[in-house]
Amino acid sequence: MAPARQMRLNEAHVARMALLVTPDGPLPPAETATDDDFRQFTQEILAGSDGSDQIWVFAYGSLIWKPACEFVEIRTGLLRGWHRAFCLGWNTWFRGSETNPGLMLALDRGGSCKGALYRLPPGAAAENIEKLCRREMGRKPSPFPPRWVTVMTEQGPVRAFTFCIDRNSGRYVSGLNEAQIADVLARAVGSRGSMVEYLFNTVSHLEQLGIHDPHLWRLQELVAERLDGSR
Repeated sequence: MAPARQMRLNEAHVARMALLVTPDGPLPPAETATDDDFRQFTQEILAGSDGSDQIWVFAYGSLIWKPACEFVEIRTGLLRGWHRAFCLGWNTWFRGSETNPGLMLALDRGGSCKGALYRLPPGAAAENIEKLCRREMGRKPSPFPPRWVTVMTEQGPVRAFTFCIDRNSGRYVSGLNEAQIADVLARAVGSRGSMVEYLFNTVSHLEQLGIHDPHLWRLQELVAERLDGSR
């Protein structure tokens, strides 16, 4: 068995950036989703299911290390036609500021993505979908609305819902190279934490699942290089 890869980005980097976490400030102008909205989002997601009691959600970013829902089974799988990308911007409150806005992960068109599949508890799918909507769709219209996709697993294809970027949302960011993305991730901090923490948790948990993302691996090295050089 091959030894585990050693990340250059580490918990000391995360702890350093945690010292810069700021209090909650006013959210930027946007309409906040209501309880009725969350119930509607939930029903719309359920309406797209195949009617079985097996409801799966595909996680590719922070939902891997902070699921925000109950689940009874986890698998890894490959989603074709979408890739994981730091394309959701610009975050100026939770993990960024007006001075140093953050970039979040979303699924963008093209390529493929390996991630985690969570099966929601039978008989409790609706309440757990609503929890996920409250986590991922707190502002409307959502820049990354839910979508049903087919994920390939060792046990066969699985139909699941996930969250994909809306390129027309106004929050879609493209055209940045890895060095430019690393510059953003190395600096952005908000009330919920730093982008350094977000990247560290995502890469380390993917590795624990046996998923190696070369793009994110290069980013963690580049971000650590910037932090080490800023001392």
